[in-house]
Amino acid sequence: MTANFSSPSQIRAQFSRAMSDMYRAEVPQYGTLMALVADVNADVLARVGAAAAGAAGQESRIEVERHGAIRVGTPEELATIRRLFAVMGMFPVGYYDLSVAGVPVHSTAFRPLDVAGLAENPFRVFTSLLRLDLIEDAALRDAAAAVLATRSIFTPGCLELIARAEAQGGLDDADAARFVSEALETFRWHGKSTVDAGLYWKLRKTHPLIADIVCFPGPHINHLTPRTLDIDLVQAQMPARGIQPKAVVEGPPTRRCPILLRQTSFLALSEPVTFRDGGEAGTHTARFGEIEQRGVALTPKGRQLYDQLLAEVRKTISPAGDGSNADAYRTVLSEVFAAFPDTHEGLRQQGLAYYRIVVGNKAADGSDVEALLASGALVAQPITYEDFLPVSAAGIFQSNLGDERRDDLEASPNRAAFEAALGAAVSDELALYATEQEASLKAALRTLGIGEAA
Repeated sequence: MTANFSSPSQIRAQFSRAMSDMYRAEVPQYGTLMALVADVNADVLARVGAAAAGAAGQESRIEVERHGAIRVGTPEELATIRRLFAVMGMFPVGYYDLSVAGVPVHSTAFRPLDVAGLAENPFRVFTSLLRLDLIEDAALRDAAAAVLATRSIFTPGCLELIARAEAQGGLDDADAARFVSEALETFRWHGKSTVDAGLYWKLRKTHPLIADIVCFPGPHINHLTPRTLDIDLVQAQMPARGIQPKAVVEGPPTRRCPILLRQTSFLALSEPVTFRDGGEAGTHTARFGEIEQRGVALTPKGRQLYDQLLAEVRKTISPAGDGSNADAYRTVLSEVFAAFPDTHEGLRQQGLAYYRIVVGNKAADGSDVEALLASGALVAQPITYEDFLPVSAAGIFQSNLGDERRDDLEASPNRAAFEAALGAAVSDELALYATEQEASLKAALRTLGIGEAA
């Protein structure tokens, strides 16, 4: 990269700030949520410190950390979104089949791949592609496809700058600023539907998310998510700030050693919509505010145990949308997950989670890694889970799409079709964590003059 180009991380940081400012203007409650999360995080850091909160060395990134979510309608839109995010150093990680939870999309997360990029700015965008093949009504499926075929969700200026970045290997500061401005238009909310009222209501009856994807000029950002260090405290304090939270926190239960990802949100806004044919104005429910708490990344063995326990919970109870069984759900969740070790030593020694190994403040004696860790010559720091959970994502989506009846879906993952639409393979998130753990151990042992692990 030549010296006069903005770095992808700089462009990503500019875009993240611009997106946050735009969403705050469109959804004022998001600003209230941001203030609440900032207060809670400051309180946690003051009381227990970053290390005890599972965020050692991450204080500066937590303040700016966000993830957003969008939903696109066609393979062509998805492929161009991939190119757009690549300009910002964001690449597709993970494949998520949300049909497992009754949502007709499959998804990936665009994010930085390396530790340095995440440290500079950890912005992520969870990006879903509509599964038209899951719409059973052939006539309705064809009507949706016809609408999507006529729209262009990118400005000409955005497409021009993507091509320029690809051709010359980057963008200078002026072009980077223009790129951020042009790209932002893809994610802006439009209250005027591109379809007539009749088609909107047919699609919404089939599944509200289908109407959200098909019936508007573009994939408006449907939420932005700050990271908190205590999601239970945020959930408890939301009502006092005039925010109505969803009934339960998605993901694992409250633990001493947080794992994976926990998410909650305030309920979606009902926003006025007008239709192309001038039909009776309606309301559309899709955009909301979300909060997340991130824990340690799990290994394949740990993830298998997590999925097994979650399935056991869901066989017993599923959280009701109205919150009527929220206490019972939390009780079952905690009881079932008692089988998951809740110390970092236990998680690491049983091969359930990934850890970054760094040099400690004790003299090294010998070359046995476990002995070095026990003595404090080496220290294991939890590697933060940077990705998502399909059941949790679907739970957030479903709780914010209204209460209408919708068609039932059967799970039907199709990673090959998704990657074909994307125009690239998605990275394996577990392989990224394993590589980071292995590289950190080798580097720490070299620093101690030991060489390869014994």
